[in-house]
Amino acid sequence: MTGFCAQAWQHTARLQQAMLDLRFNTELSDGVLSRERFQFYLVQDARYLVGFGRALAALATRAPEVDDVAFFAGAAREAIVVERELHAGYFERFGLSQRDVEQTETSPTCLAYTSYLLALATTGSVGELAAGLLPCFWVYHHVGSAILARQATRASGAPENPYRAWIDTYADEEFGAAVASCRDAVDRTAAAAGPDERARMLAAFTRATEYEWLFWDSAYRMESWPTKGLR
Repeated sequence: MTGFCAQAWQHTARLQQAMLDLRFNTELSDGVLSRERFQFYLVQDARYLVGFGRALAALATRAPEVDDVAFFAGAAREAIVVERELHAGYFERFGLSQRDVEQTETSPTCLAYTSYLLALATTGSVGELAAGLLPCFWVYHHVGSAILARQATRASGAPENPYRAWIDTYADEEFGAAVASCRDAVDRTAAAAGPDERARMLAAFTRATEYEWLFWDSAYRMESWPTKGLR
């Protein structure tokens, strides 16, 4: 792999490894993550996907190549329809009612991440927006694939991981193909950009990757607003 995406991945290599080492992901991999933490994560992720889908839709309207218009428009639909179906299945499996979902407040990190992406959609260039959206694809596939590989080393007869459906979704080859399509679009955009634009793209990719780390960390902590008692 060469080009901008290879540079961006190398630039964030320490963050990518730190992502795998987060307690949320190691405990999810071992199947021992608490139900409460996963429930909290699911609600925040469902909220995030709405903003993510809107940012993807905005990118679809601005992408210069027709194939990229189709890809990002399709990805926006996937974020809203397909992944929400996965969440709905988990809501049911883990006993989350619609009332439980509605009563869970959007966390500071979730709000900050979605606001950042929507700000890129409003004020950023096409390259910045594409680079800022890429980590959600790429990091999830990276983490899902790493966890799946770790699952293969588990002892025979070990209990089924209750989070296996989540793992399979993001380690899936079809999802991997979507990641590759997104990388190709970002690489083409970067190749046509000047040095200043590529620097802004790298900054957007890095910041979004940081938000991915923060999102899982905040889910493990079941982050709430420290000012809640002051309202």
